[in-house]
Amino acid sequence: MRVAFSDTLVRLAKDDPNVLLMTGDHGYALFDDFRKECPAQYINAGIAEQNMVGMAAGLARTGFRPFVYGLSAFIPVRVLEQIKLDIAHDNLPVILVGDGAGFVYSHLGTSHQSTEDIACTRAIPNLSIYSPADRFEVTACMELAYQAKKPVYLRMGKSDLGDVHSAELPQGMVDRLFQVKPGQTGEIAFIATGSMVRTAMDVAVANYPDAAVWSAPFIKPIDTNQVAAICAQSRVVVVLEEHSVLGGLGSVIAEIATEFAPVRILRVGVHDRFSHHCGSYAYLLKEHGLDILTVEKKISVFLNLSLI
Repeated sequence: MRVAFSDTLVRLAKDDPNVLLMTGDHGYALFDDFRKECPAQYINAGIAEQNMVGMAAGLARTGFRPFVYGLSAFIPVRVLEQIKLDIAHDNLPVILVGDGAGFVYSHLGTSHQSTEDIACTRAIPNLSIYSPADRFEVTACMELAYQAKKPVYLRMGKSDLGDVHSAELPQGMVDRLFQVKPGQTGEIAFIATGSMVRTAMDVAVANYPDAAVWSAPFIKPIDTNQVAAICAQSRVVVVLEEHSVLGGLGSVIAEIATEFAPVRILRVGVHDRFSHHCGSYAYLLKEHGLDILTVEKKISVFLNLSLI
């Protein structure tokens, strides 16, 4: 995913000299190619993320196309007010990239773990939210964010879990969910985003071979009609995300279902608490019940209750 992000960014910048990369003193190795190919379009704003967002807004007003990069604990969480007032209020074409979403920076503790970023940004008007699951979705999201010419938050989580698509996504498919595992309708459907798409696929293949799995790289806006159709055709919908169960993709799906196609929904995500301990990425997934074995147990219990 990170290679696809870097490659796409370099290509966009070489095609458009107004594309700028701004970083808050992060991502040095990631941006080696960018600094080599487009040195005049690279700005290290230092550990001053709020100032960096204000700079990006000013640059956007003068015709530049800034990509603002930081850890997702800082971009967008640390700079919400600046995103709201400096960028989103005037609908400026700034692309905010939050890397390491969820528990990627596990050993660095709560300050660097980001499980609330979708919830924080969803309520900001004019701001779109993209959450890719693999390199193909990263490339598509980057292209769409650039073409949109409006504020976008691009959320990148665990990057080495493998592809969920076998080829590039069709162009112009904004708002859509993508079926990454075919399945029948009528029983259980899986909708996941980011790193949890791979988990959803593994759980479905092992336990529910007839179930469809959908990847949701576009959190906001999202295709309401498509989500409603999936809910209407299923007895149970399981939503998985490496994010809080409050305000994330699970909330989006539940809100749509409540209005258009009521259905039993299991939201698999981080519950309303901080991490108790530091540890590896795998450890934190297990602590928060996002490892495959715990997810399988949650679904089994939920399905049994749904039969009552």
